[in-house]
Amino acid sequence: MEVLPNLEESTMAFFRQYIAPLFIVVIFLVALLAVSARIFLPTDMAQPAPVEIEDTAQLPTIPALASLVISAPQL
Repeated sequence: MEVLPNLEESTMAFFRQYIAPLFIVVIFLVALLAVSARIFLPTDMAQPAPVEIEDTAQLPTIPALASLVISAPQL
C-alpha cells in the first residue's frame, strides 16, 4: 500500500523550493535597481542630503575634560 504525502507537507516543500528563493531573488533585484538608479540621477541629486549645522548658542555647555578628570599626584 502506497502512502500519499500529506498535502501540507507538499505545499510547504513547494514553498521552500520555489516560492521562497524566488521571493529572495526579487527582493535582491529591487534593492539592486534602487541602488543602481543613482547612476542616472543628475550629479547634484546623487550626493547625500546636506546636514544643517545646529546653532551652538542653543547647545548646553559641556565642561572640559580636564575639569572632570582628577589625576593622582605624581610620586
